[in-house]
Amino acid sequence: MDFRELIIKRRSIREFDGKAVSPALVGEIIADCIQAPNARNAQPWSFIVVANSGMIKKLSDESKKNILWDMGDNPSSPYTMYKPILENVDFNVFYNAPCVVYIAGPRDVRSLAVDCALAAAYFMLSAADRGLGTCWVELGSVIRDAGLRNELGLSKDYAIASTIALGYPARIPGTPPRSEPRILKIIE
Repeated sequence: MDFRELIIKRRSIREFDGKAVSPALVGEIIADCIQAPNARNAQPWSFIVVANSGMIKKLSDESKKNILWDMGDNPSSPYTMYKPILENVDFNVFYNAPCVVYIAGPRDVRSLAVDCALAAAYFMLSAADRGLGTCWVELGSVIRDAGLRNELGLSKDYAIASTIALGYPARIPGTPPRSEPRILKIIE
């Protein structure tokens, strides 16, 4: 499909068919996503690919536990709306995707969030172009347990900037309506 069709048809997938994604295919998608623009061409991103269902469940449970704990300290948390599903022991924040990709980088890089968000956008478009589905899962990025971070290869100096569920879609949802662009001003 052409680029315009790709950006219009790419959807956030929350139902995966369970088929494994080959490491070679994930590598191709990562090779595409590092073409993303980034501040000073610093390319601060690093990638962690998790394709083990037991580990994905551990990561989901760790994130749920930490977000619920944070909500206890902050009753006005924006995550409060997710409390019922986060308390559900069977809910997997990664929607049972067969693969999860973390994009992380050094905490001290000022542009890390934006640089990695651009890489994540390229990742999601590249995956969609290959018939795969993705979902940016912010709920899956709250990994604090030192042992689990060590298993992921994440030092304390690294921050998770993006977490993406990846797999073959069981179904592709329709396109939600979009508002007209809000252009505040055009100065000619």
